Parts: sequence; structure tokens; C-alpha cells
Amino acid sequence: MTDDRYGIEPHMDVIGADGVHVGTVDRIEGERIKLTREQGGTHAGHHHYISMGLVAGVEERKVRLSANADVAITFEEER
Repeated sequence: MTDDRYGIEPHMDVIGADGVHVGTVDRIEGERIKLTREQGGTHAGHHHYISMGLVAGVEERKVRLSANADVAITFEEER
């Protein structure tokens, strides 16, 4: 599913305002970006979500956030 407001599509990288990679778009679910499952680390195998309210824009097939990566990660929700 593509978000028509920003043109967010699956497999786009999500980048914090500080340029740090946050994750990869799986799909849009309502007002959230569902990230693909991480392959390693403490959250391996879990989906994370980022609020659409943190999206600053899309450029060069990358979703740019208005918050730094470490702050955006604290807003993620697991299911």
C-alpha cells in the first residue's frame, strides 16, 4: 500500500533527521509506517511502527523523519 500524501512505498529506507537508518518500510497501516522485521539485535523478529506525524518528507526514495533516529525509535510500537 502506498501513502498518497507522501508517496511512501514498501521497501523504502526510513532515515532519522540525523541521517541514521531507522528501518525499512513494510507497509502503511492507518497513520503508522510498519517497518520490516529486524534480522538481528534485541528486537529481532518483531515489527516496529513509526507515526506518520514524524514524517518530514520523502526524497530519493527515502522517508525522512523530523526526529533523530534515537528519538524516533522511542516512539516505535511493537506488536
